[in-house]
Amino acid sequence: MFRIRNRISLPLKILVCLVLILALVRIFVLQPYLIPSPSMEPTLVPGDRILVNRLSYRFWAPDRGDIVVFSYPLDPKRTFVKRIIALEGETVELRDNQVFINEQNLKESYLKAGDYPPYGPETIPQDKVLVLGDNRRQSGDSRDWGLLPKGDLIGKVWLIYYPFTRIKSF
Repeated sequence: MFRIRNRISLPLKILVCLVLILALVRIFVLQPYLIPSPSMEPTLVPGDRILVNRLSYRFWAPDRGDIVVFSYPLDPKRTFVKRIIALEGETVELRDNQVFINEQNLKESYLKAGDYPPYGPETIPQDKVLVLGDNRRQSGDSRDWGLLPKGDLIGKVWLIYYPFTRIKSF
């Protein structure tokens, strides 16, 4: 009887440890999100399920082009997904459906075609970034509610994992 109990308890211990490790990874490292709106089309579309690396900005600074999840500044209980366009110390301007960073045209192959209104020029202050949706016509972003404090960044989008036909890493 003692041997049977040991055989049962070892797989149970392994299972409990595995569940605990997966829970810790889920809480502290990778977090899933569902894309609800078209603001990031064509890169992310409604219904995409993504994994976000929550450790990204604990060890590295945000970079232009990163697709990020953050707490919405006007309601921190909500989360948004956008792309970082301008970093602290840079001057950004949107004109003629193009983005200019320090007077240099930013090449954006990921954009959904369409017109969008001008913005700026504005110099990004310390500890803030400018974020925009890839679908500029249908995106509530820094043009509407202001620059994003870097402290509101939750993490960097790492992977589209569902639907399976759209699996892609970033």
